[in-house]
Amino acid sequence: MTLLLVLAGGVIGAPLRYLTDLLIQSRHDSLFPWGTFTVNIAGSLVLGAVLGAASTGALPAAAVAFIGTGICGALTTFSTFGFETVRLLEEGSVGTAALNAVGSLAAGLVAGSAGWFLVTALA
Repeated sequence: MTLLLVLAGGVIGAPLRYLTDLLIQSRHDSLFPWGTFTVNIAGSLVLGAVLGAASTGALPAAAVAFIGTGICGALTTFSTFGFETVRLLEEGSVGTAALNAVGSLAAGLVAGSAGWFLVTALA
């Protein structure tokens, strides 16, 4: 059953990631990968909230599998983040690559923590 929940979540998360990336990136004329940044931060926020809710008993394991592993797992992307950072380095955009790497990691940690603390504070 868990496998089916993860698969169902992935069916939602993967196209959501693709469409969000296209939408965000089409609105920015810069080298910075805003689409990937956005989906990774949004996914971190949602995952933090899901895990916070699960830690208080407000969310069952099945919901964590569906939302956390399925949707958030397909929505976020470490491989594209890594590829885009290397691409920026290869193009000579060292500052933008550093901003992407450090900014994505810092913002992801802040977003995940914010999701966790917001949900656990409300419980």
